[in-house]
Amino acid sequence: MTERGVLLWIHGGGWRARSDENGAALAPLGLRVVSATYRFSREARWPAQLDDVRAAARAARATGGGLPLLVGGDSAGGMLALHLALRGVDRPGDVAAALAYWAPVDPLDAAQRRPRPAGDDPWADLLGHPPVDGDPATADAAVASHLGCGVPVLLVQGRDDVPVPAAQAVELAGRLLAAGHPTHLWLTHGGHALDLARPDLRAVAAAFLDHVLPATPAH
Repeated sequence: MTERGVLLWIHGGGWRARSDENGAALAPLGLRVVSATYRFSREARWPAQLDDVRAAARAARATGGGLPLLVGGDSAGGMLALHLALRGVDRPGDVAAALAYWAPVDPLDAAQRRPRPAGDDPWADLLGHPPVDGDPATADAAVASHLGCGVPVLLVQGRDDVPVPAAQAVELAGRLLAAGHPTHLWLTHGGHALDLARPDLRAVAAAFLDHVLPATPAH
């Protein structure tokens, strides 16, 4: 298949490890998948991770041969992909689209901040302290603080996700729509870290890409 775009894939892992998902299942949809890395929360606090994926996006764009740049990721990587798309690589609106899979987007979500074992709070590790209302770093890490550039967004979420409650994706989809973002939400069966090659997830991604990418000329 002719390549229609470059997808910068940002891995998940709670901002402190690397998940196994690499986005390769999306390549047959006409995407050149390029992996991004970023400093883990034990190495650097927010927003260092956004700085790192911005640098990766610039490199991917420079070698993309003029193809549209999309960003995507799973879990914590999905959160970073959303920040990158909504805030831009160099300016808001300079990314073609975002594909975010089961992404934590609200550090203050009470359902996600259920009682945890001591020392097991990914958001606190990322920020350097537990999230709190009125805190600038907490507000900056919340995806909904950065809406309005009009970038199209695909949100995919399992209904039974425990690490990332599905209500986060539903609420964010509404806020994206209200802010003028073309938004696709696929709320489906299953929990966290679903298979991107699953037929329904693949079909939703394909439909989204057909909507946001220019048509490939017939040969």
